[in-house]
Amino acid sequence: MYRDLYEKKLTTAEQAISSLQNGSRIVHGMASAEPPALLGAIANRLRAGDLTGVEMYTLLPWRHAADTYLAPDLCDCVTSYTWFVSPADRNLVRVGLDYYIPNLFHQVPRLIRDFMDVDAALTTVSPMDKNGFFTFGTVNDYISTAARCCKRLIVEVNPNMPRVFGDSLLHVSEVDAIVENAAPLLEAAAAAPKPEAEALGRIVAAEVPDGATIQVGFGGIPNAVCQYLGDRKDLGVHSELFCPGVMHLIRNGAVTGRRKTLHPRKHVFTNALGDAELYGFIHDNPSCESYPVSHVNDPATIASQDNFISINATIEVDLLGQCNSETIDGSQFSGTGGQLDFVRGAFNSKGGKSIIAFYSTARDGAISRIVPRLGPGNAITVPRMDTHYLATEYGIVNLKGKSTRERALAIIGLAHPRFRDGLLRQADEMSLV
Repeated sequence: MYRDLYEKKLTTAEQAISSLQNGSRIVHGMASAEPPALLGAIANRLRAGDLTGVEMYTLLPWRHAADTYLAPDLCDCVTSYTWFVSPADRNLVRVGLDYYIPNLFHQVPRLIRDFMDVDAALTTVSPMDKNGFFTFGTVNDYISTAARCCKRLIVEVNPNMPRVFGDSLLHVSEVDAIVENAAPLLEAAAAAPKPEAEALGRIVAAEVPDGATIQVGFGGIPNAVCQYLGDRKDLGVHSELFCPGVMHLIRNGAVTGRRKTLHPRKHVFTNALGDAELYGFIHDNPSCESYPVSHVNDPATIASQDNFISINATIEVDLLGQCNSETIDGSQFSGTGGQLDFVRGAFNSKGGKSIIAFYSTARDGAISRIVPRLGPGNAITVPRMDTHYLATEYGIVNLKGKSTRERALAIIGLAHPRFRDGLLRQADEMSLV
């Protein structure tokens, strides 16, 4: 029965999007769930003058978005919006051809459900099983909500998309059109760690006890931390992102999830990002579960997990303890994402800690990431009242309960030694010391 329904809804990408009208509001899956055939068909209609005035919404636009509707020649007939800026649209945001929507990641599903009228949702899914269920695969986050509140749901079925457990099921009866496309999934490699990564990884890992539940992001610093957690026992995972470092900790037995308060023995995430090895690891793996970001990143959900350790990175920190993790020289570089969600949730966890880890300098040591004040126009991603632990390769400090003087001195102690005297003078001019 389900195969018959599947066949009735199976069509070409061109036919699947043929009902889209001028001015349609479209939400599509992010990162490895970007549907290349569907986005390509939309771009073709835009170029042909058959479609115009459409609004495209995503988070972290990636290669398929860049190659299709974000192409410069289409800027007059499409308005694109993003909940997180990426290299694919960073320059477009800077010149006003793409628009960033400030948000807390766990609230994006509510923004879609309560404040948007979505004409169509498009995403890549795993193949249908014998009971008529696809899964959202590597990307659950907001797209699982958009799929249930849009007027038309179009899925691109890809045999390379892993089948993922948890709250990830989508039934064929919920889908309006099906397109098949066996394109390779987009993969991402973390940046190579800097020389300071070893020291920073050891410092942060020392704050993670046996039995803790961890959240780590993607990149050189989180991978460095994971390298020094291999001797831990019964760690758990509850993370916005499932990354290669976490996969290796599961394989070597450091992560079991046995002592988790919530979802015991399950490795929980809302997105997975990595390479084919990682996608193969989560495929049909009952210990790996994905849920909507409204659940995974909800600070209340995070706080309900005892001994929660959140590990994130930032661009710069000022002497008040404010963290800017999303702007450079006043221009949007990335987004808030789930950083503040986890900062607040981890601190409210019994025995929990929120750690913001960063290298003390940037541009090959030319500038300090610790500054007297955040620059004009730069975002405050983590307010000073929320900042818990800060760490660089020079140490780690807990800012909670400290006076402004104690905070400033502690933060200066994390700076590269050649910048400390200057920061101390500026702290004096700010009447902090």
